[in-house]
Amino acid sequence: MNTFFDRIESPFGVIYLLLKDGKKLAGVSFGQRPQGVKRGAAPALLISEFNAYFAGGLREFKSPVVLLSGTQFEQDVWLCLREIPYGGTRTYKWVSERVGRPGASRAVGQALSRNPIPLVLPCHRVIESNGGLGGYSPSVEIKRRILDMEYYHSLLDRPADAFLPRS
Repeated sequence: MNTFFDRIESPFGVIYLLLKDGKKLAGVSFGQRPQGVKRGAAPALLISEFNAYFAGGLREFKSPVVLLSGTQFEQDVWLCLREIPYGGTRTYKWVSERVGRPGASRAVGQALSRNPIPLVLPCHRVIESNGGLGGYSPSVEIKRRILDMEYYHSLLDRPADAFLPRS
């Protein structure tokens, strides 16, 4: 397997990208360099997608991803995350119901803690039913900052009159 890593700067610090066969994104890590793989160059499209995402101009990643780990349940949870819209949130319960395992909210939380491709598979958009943030592997503070970034960028998508008082 031809796997390498590249790094990008983000508003949240250095992010390492793990790539398989030079084309498919297999991992995203906040500040932790992947061990046992050499450095390479990520595809220009992937780098431009991340830069556009951080600038507020990208709502959904299109670059190919590959899941190199995880049980079928975990992979179902991770892929379900793409259904959560940019700037929005869903609950652990919502995810458990989407993957056909109602009542498995805790198992969803465990699966999310092992998400190998955060941001692209947006586990940061999953919160507790009571509105609490829940956990996030990089840190809850980074989760809050990402959610704030997406929320404020999503306001730009609204028509100007959406902010006027209704009479």
